[in-house]
Amino acid sequence: MLKWFFALLIGVGTGLAAIFINLAVENFSGWKFTLTFAIIQHSYFVGFLVYILLNLALVFSSVYIVTQFAPAAAGSGIPEIKGYLNGVDTHGILLFRTLVGKIFGSIGSVGGGLALGKEGPLVHTGACIASLLGQGGSAKYHLNSRWVQIFESDRDRRDLVTCGCAAGVAAAFRAPVGGVLFALEEVTSWWRSHLMWRVFFTSAVVAVVVRSAMNWCNSGKCGHFGAGGFIIWDISGGQEDYSYQELLPVAIIGVIGGLLGALFNQLTLYITKWRRTYLHKKGKRVQIFEACLISLITSTVSFVLPLLRKCSPCPELETSSGIQCPHPPGTDGNFVNFYCSKDNEYNDLATIFFNSQDDAIRNLFSAKTFHEYSAQSLITFLVMFYSLAVVTFGTAVPAGQFVPGIMIGSTYGRLVGMSVVKFYKKLNVDEGTYALLGAASFLGGSMRMTVSLCVIMVEITNNLQLLPLIMLVLLISKAVGDFFNEGLYEEQARLKGIPLLDSRPKQVMRNMNAKDACKNQKVVCLPRVSRVVDIVSVLQSNKHNGFPIVERGQNGESLVIGLILRSHLLVLLQSKVDFQNTPFPCGPGILNRHNFSDFVKPASSKGKSIDDIHLTDEELGLYLDLAPFLNPSPYIVPEDMSLAKVYNLFRQLGLRHIFVVPRPSRVVGLITRKDLLLEEDGNTATTELQSTSVRAYLNGKTAGGSAHLERPLLDSL
Repeated sequence: MLKWFFALLIGVGTGLAAIFINLAVENFSGWKFTLTFAIIQHSYFVGFLVYILLNLALVFSSVYIVTQFAPAAAGSGIPEIKGYLNGVDTHGILLFRTLVGKIFGSIGSVGGGLALGKEGPLVHTGACIASLLGQGGSAKYHLNSRWVQIFESDRDRRDLVTCGCAAGVAAAFRAPVGGVLFALEEVTSWWRSHLMWRVFFTSAVVAVVVRSAMNWCNSGKCGHFGAGGFIIWDISGGQEDYSYQELLPVAIIGVIGGLLGALFNQLTLYITKWRRTYLHKKGKRVQIFEACLISLITSTVSFVLPLLRKCSPCPELETSSGIQCPHPPGTDGNFVNFYCSKDNEYNDLATIFFNSQDDAIRNLFSAKTFHEYSAQSLITFLVMFYSLAVVTFGTAVPAGQFVPGIMIGSTYGRLVGMSVVKFYKKLNVDEGTYALLGAASFLGGSMRMTVSLCVIMVEITNNLQLLPLIMLVLLISKAVGDFFNEGLYEEQARLKGIPLLDSRPKQVMRNMNAKDACKNQKVVCLPRVSRVVDIVSVLQSNKHNGFPIVERGQNGESLVIGLILRSHLLVLLQSKVDFQNTPFPCGPGILNRHNFSDFVKPASSKGKSIDDIHLTDEELGLYLDLAPFLNPSPYIVPEDMSLAKVYNLFRQLGLRHIFVVPRPSRVVGLITRKDLLLEEDGNTATTELQSTSVRAYLNGKTAGGSAHLERPLLDSL
C-alpha cells in the first residue's frame, strides 16, 4: 500500500512540476513575443535589441543556476538516469538542488528560445521527485520527514525512480501509455510485472493532473498559456487514409531520418568531446559565456532571417477551418505577419522561426494549409535550426532533444509532403501528415526508439489512422541509423563514462569465456578477520566497490566465504564499535549493534569516503571480523562459462559483481522448475514444495531418518 501511495505522490508531484514549467515557459514566451511585436510596429531595430536582451536574460539565468548551484542539472539527464536504473550511480543526479536547477533552468533555456526542449529535463525531474520521496526528502536542506523514510532497499528506490521517469514522459507529452513504454524500452533493464502496474498507475495520475490543469487554464486564468501550453498537436482533422502509392515517399522519409539522425549523433559527439576537453576545463565563466554567445546567435538568426524573406499574400481559407490570416506572432496560429507591407500578407519563415517551438510544430503539422510554406523557407529553416541544435546540445543548461528533433523532422517531412502533393495530384494528400512522419523518422534515427516513440506520436497527434505509416518510418530510420552508430543516449552515456550494457552481447563474446574477461585483473581479497590498517590501505589504494572475503580451509587453501561492499566497510570503520583486540572470529550477537539503515547508501549523494574517516594509531592496530556483514551467497560462475552468458546475467539480473571460480568438481544437487513451485495446504496453512523428491527428503527428515535426494532422469529433465 505504501508503494502505491508513493506512486500516487510521484504522479501528482511530477504533474505539478510539469504544469509549473509549462506555465512559466508559455508566459515568458508570450510576453516576449507580444512585447517585441508591439515595439516593431514602430522600430524593428529596437524590437530586435529588446528581443535579444530578453532571450539573453532568460538563458543567463538558466546557465547561472546550473553552473553555480546545480552542475548535474545540465543536459537532458536521461543517460545518467538510464545508468542509475542499470546499476551505475552518478554523483549528484538525484539531489534536491538538481531538481530545483532542472526546473528553473529549463524555464530559462526553453523560454530563452534556444534550440532545445523541456521534455528530457522533465524525465529527470520526475526521477528526482521519486528519489527524494523514496529517501524521505533532503536532509541537507532540512526538507526531510521521518514518516516517509520507508524504502531502505536499493531495488525499491530504483523502482520509484522508474515510476518517476514514466511520469516525466507522461507529463511532457500527455502520453501516459507512451511513458510506460518509454520506461520499459529505454531507461531500465530490470522489469517486473507488478512494477509495470505501478508505473502505469503513476502515468495515469499524471494524465489526470495535467488534464485538470488544462481545463482550468482554458478559462483564461493562465495568461498566455492557451491551447498550445501542453504539447498536443491534434491532426485528427487532416488526412484520414493513405494509398499504397505513398509508401515510397514514406520510405524515403525513413531513410532521410536515419541519415540525418545518425549525422546528428556523430556531430554532437564530436562537439561534446571538444567542449569537454578544451572549453569547459577553463572554468564556469567560459560555460556561461558560451551559453550566452549561442543565445545571441540563435536570437539573431531567428529575427534576421525572416526579415530577408519576402511576404506572401494570404491564401483563401475555408471559414470552417478556424485558421486566421494573418495572425500576430506570439500566439497560437499560422500565417504570422512579420515585416510585411500589407495587412493581408504573411511571412512563412517567421511562422516557424519567430514563434515558440510548440506553436511552430503545430503550424508545421497543421492540416489543410496547402502552399503555406515555400520550399526555400523550409530548406533555410532546416539547415539553420539543425546547425543550432547541434551546437546547443551539450551546453551547461538543461536541454532535451525531443522537440528540436520533432522540428527538424517535421521540416523535411513537410518538404517531402509538398513534393507528393505536386506529384500525386489526384490523391487526398496532406502536407501536415508528412511533417508528422518526418518528425517520427528523425527521432527514430537519432534516439533509436521504436515502440514507445510510436505510441507517443500517436497520443500527441490524436490520429490512429497513421499508425502503420509511423511504424514503417520508425523501423526504416532505426535500421538506417544503426548502420552508422549507436543511439543518442548511448553515445552520450559512453562519453560520460557510464558503462551501459547493450541489449545483447557482442558476437566476439560467444568465443570467449569468463576467465578471459578477468585474466588481466588482480583480485583484491580480505581475510575474514582483518587488521583495520589493512582495510584502510586497501580502500585507499583502489576504488573497487566490492571485495571477496576469504578464509583458510583445512588444507590451507583460501576459500571464498562471501562478498562485502566498500560502503559497508566504510560504515564499520566510521562506527568503530566492532573493533576487537584479538585476531579471532567474534561470537554471535554482533549485528545487534547496527540498524539496517546504517548500511543504506543515500541515493542522491556520494556517500562516505575513506578520506573522511579519521582513525588513531591505536585503532589502526585493532582487528575487525567481517563475516557478520558480508553477503554469504554472491553470484558465482565457473571460469569456462561463455562470456555471452555472463553478459546476459549482468544485463537481466542487474548485477554489479560476479565471482569467477574454478570448475566445481562435486555436485551437491540439482534444481528444476518444479523445485521452485510452492504449494499451500489450506488445512494446515503450511507451504510445501511441489517437487516429489524434495517432499520425500522433507518427509524423511521428519521421520527422523536420512533421505537421499534421488529422482529419475526424466523427472530432472
